[in-house]
This record gives sequence, structure tokens and C-alpha cells, in this order.
Amino acid sequence: MEDHRTPAQTETIFTQVVQPNDTNPLGNLHGGRLLYWMDECSAIAATKLSRAVVVTVSVDGVSFKNSIDVGDIVVIKAKVTRTFRTSMEVFIEVWSENIPNNEKVKCNEAYYTFVALDDARRPKPVPELVPETDEEKRLYDGAIRRRQVRLILGGKMKVEDANELRALFMKE
Repeated sequence: MEDHRTPAQTETIFTQVVQPNDTNPLGNLHGGRLLYWMDECSAIAATKLSRAVVVTVSVDGVSFKNSIDVGDIVVIKAKVTRTFRTSMEVFIEVWSENIPNNEKVKCNEAYYTFVALDDARRPKPVPELVPETDEEKRLYDGAIRRRQVRLILGGKMKVEDANELRALFMKE
């Protein structure tokens, strides 16, 4: 296994046409269906990095900004933003395309966290992620703070131990 990977090596693009059975009575894509597609796409990105079976650990801040209509094309882009010992953060963007009208709208974004598993289904170490572009570096740098928020909200970290978060709000 390589010592490291780049975000570009993990990029995954999922494209799906919204069919009538994917929608609610208003003709809009069911939120649960979109979350499923987002989970699938981001899991593939995490698998590309880890070369292992991965499981979803958390999903951060999904908000539905724009509805997606029957007949629209959904494009989901996922890329690993940072790795920790056994976990990976993946950033997902969702776009809706109405091809006949030549309209493309960003519908939402989210962060998913995955853990890689070994053959005994125990967490296993993952390769280091090395960001290359300015945007990849920005997402990489922010990942430690997002992780600390997840750990605090999950009861796995005390606020006073979240040094990166505290540095944003307090001068020491």
C-alpha cells in the first residue's frame, strides 16, 4: 500500500436521472433517496483511498437548499478531504441539471465520515492524504475542526480538549 494518496485519486462522480419512483407526490426527489446516493458516492471515494471496506460513521450538516425534480439529472461529486488514523472525511457536493433548460443548480453539500475495516471487521489504519490544490488544502485544514465538533457532539471529546476549535474563539 502506498504511504499516501491525493484527493484527486479519491474523486468519485455519481450521475443519476430522477425517475418518478424516486419522488414524492410533488414530483421532487425524496430526501432519503438523495442521502442514500450521497452515502454510496462518498463510500466509493473512501474505498478508493483506503482500499478496504468502509462504514459510515457520521454525516454532518446536510441541508436541502434546492429541490430536485423528476427528470432532472443528479450529479454528486465526492472527494476525501482528510484522513486520521482509521477514519476519513469526505466532502460531497450535489448538483441538479435540467438539460432541456440548460440549468445547473447546486442543491446541497455535506461531510461524511467513514472508517476502514480489516477482514475481522475492526478499524484499520488508512493512508495519509496529501492535498495539492489551494481548495484541497483549505478543506484539509478545516477538517480537524469539523472532526472536533463531531467528537464533542458525540460525547467523545471534552470542549476543553478541542484545541483547534478553542484557538478560533479564544486568545491564549
